Amino acid sequence: MNARLFASALVTTSLAVASLAVAPAGASVPPKITHVVILIQENRSFDNVFNGFPGADTVTTGRGHDGRSIALRPVSFVYKADLEHTHRAALMEYDDGKMDGWDLEHVDSAKKGPDADTLAYGYLPHNEVRLYWDLAQRYALADRRFQPVFGPSFAAHQFLIAGQSAHVVDNPDEGSSSQFFWGCDSPADARALVNNVPGRGIFPCFTYSTLADQLDSHNVTWRYYAPRGDQLGAIWSAFDAIRAIRYGPDWHTNIVTPETTVLNDIAKNRLAQVSWVVPNAMNSDHAYPPPEPSRAVAVATNKGPQWVGSIINAIGRSKYWPNTAIFVVWDDWGGWYDHVAPPRVDGDGLGFRVPMIVISPYAKQGYVSHVQHEFGSILHFTEERFALGNLGVSDVRADDLSDCFDFTKPAQTFVALHTGIDAAYFERDPAHDDPPDND
Repeated sequence: MNARLFASALVTTSLAVASLAVAPAGASVPPKITHVVILIQENRSFDNVFNGFPGADTVTTGRGHDGRSIALRPVSFVYKADLEHTHRAALMEYDDGKMDGWDLEHVDSAKKGPDADTLAYGYLPHNEVRLYWDLAQRYALADRRFQPVFGPSFAAHQFLIAGQSAHVVDNPDEGSSSQFFWGCDSPADARALVNNVPGRGIFPCFTYSTLADQLDSHNVTWRYYAPRGDQLGAIWSAFDAIRAIRYGPDWHTNIVTPETTVLNDIAKNRLAQVSWVVPNAMNSDHAYPPPEPSRAVAVATNKGPQWVGSIINAIGRSKYWPNTAIFVVWDDWGGWYDHVAPPRVDGDGLGFRVPMIVISPYAKQGYVSHVQHEFGSILHFTEERFALGNLGVSDVRADDLSDCFDFTKPAQTFVALHTGIDAAYFERDPAHDDPPDND
């Protein structure tokens, strides 16, 4: 689909989402919540992670571009293939709302076979995502949470800290450098594609305000935990793309590496009031990436759920549990099939449906939210709780996630997750230079 057709599609509302539930009139978040933790995972659609989850909207077959019905099938975390999840691929799959272009996906694979053209119609085997299902059954699961744009991780992570991406819809390129940076540390000729603007785009170093600016101005503490490795800012922290933070004091105090430091901070009662946590490659849900010159072998594991579970267990066993809201999110769809056409809210998106689990002693138990949510909803929740005002972008249009909570009931007692891998394993695990996502 060309840019003109896509722009036209953006002003229409998909019939498939016309029946979305409407969020209740926003009741402000009470002071019972003193800590917000955002656990970020990578590159999975809702149909891929929660296929068949009771009460959630999932399907067993998808549509191909030629009208055929394609059965969804289990594909392991460690299956040796990755899917294209660029802006171009997203538009191809979306196909003006028909949601039928996944069989045209490019498979970057060490295991190409006769079924490669339908690989995108895969879902994670239930035994591999048991921890996520356990969390969803105990707390609240959102099946109408959409990524912010039709594109991969870079823009999504910007929306998680700023509610916008300056209309960037694809990951930055490498410019003339053989090193891989996303942000202000990028080579001078690196560019990131801007929606519906010809050419390679803009330099990925931004001057817009972020939630961190609001937090600083209201003396609310925050930390961003992410792997950086030897290449500073490669690929996360997302704040590497925010000029005022990359070259300001927050970079040295609030941007924390390795990301496993969060476990120690919880144990030592040093958890900030707002925290973002990004995994490294070994603990990411990203599909098996192709080998790169910077690494001897490609990396793919099934430890992502255990990584998330270890952090939740650490919080649940700490003094923080009674007053914490945890949001487990996946940044983009990763090329995996999803059948729900996203609603059109502006010229950039929304993009495809991705999961979110809301965990808190006040989260509704066993609740599946059919209310439309986006990353701006998490910002809205946080702004409301700490009386921060707003950034004037997606946080304004988004709901505040109030349907996922019931603050009138007593706090739930925490029940530990059976992770099979404890927090000590991740704390002993040596820091990895590889970021969680290479595309």
